[in-house]
Amino acid sequence: MFVGHIGAALAIGRVERRVNVGVFIAAAFTLDLALWIFVLLGVESVSIPADFASTHQPEYMFPYSHGLLASLAWSVLAGIATFAASARLQQGRLRAAVFVGAAVFSHWLLDALVHVPELPITGTASTKVGLALWQNMPVALGVEVVVVLAGLWLFIQGNRLSRAKAVSLTMLCLLLSGFTVVGMTIAPPPPSAIAMAATSLATLVIVCALVIWIGRLPNDGRA
Repeated sequence: MFVGHIGAALAIGRVERRVNVGVFIAAAFTLDLALWIFVLLGVESVSIPADFASTHQPEYMFPYSHGLLASLAWSVLAGIATFAASARLQQGRLRAAVFVGAAVFSHWLLDALVHVPELPITGTASTKVGLALWQNMPVALGVEVVVVLAGLWLFIQGNRLSRAKAVSLTMLCLLLSGFTVVGMTIAPPPPSAIAMAATSLATLVIVCALVIWIGRLPNDGRA
């Protein structure tokens, strides 16, 4: 799941307009940001199976980034950090913190939909869950594209955006949707797990930075 996380973040961004939407998207990617950092540090692991060219599904050991208990902890930490950093919102600080935490946890919920049962409840040896929608890739990709387009529509309809913001967000979502489809269907296997981690981490950082920048674009005098 990639652009689906963006869709969830955009939907949350509709209901809390005082926070830059890029913050919600960064929150929705928090678990993956942690995953790839942990892989590079050797704390978690990802392996590329022999059948990757046909399944496009790596195998993960990621209890600290994608475990249910860990995901709840990341959500709480993100909420606390948001509350501490958003004094300018005054009475709205708690609301912003709750929605940022919700964006973080939305990642686990969407991943549980598509992953095979490999998301641990607690640690590595605990029960693992996953509805394995990726085993029917056309359906999985269809769901993901619908989620991002629905989130984009909700966000644009719920915010009086400037044309520059609306067009930029739409083009970015369409471009990333295309990359997602290619990456999950015809892209070749990555050369190594470390290369996969490094490129995935760089991609997430660039996407988050782009959306934060889009969120800072002026609204041409509109609310």
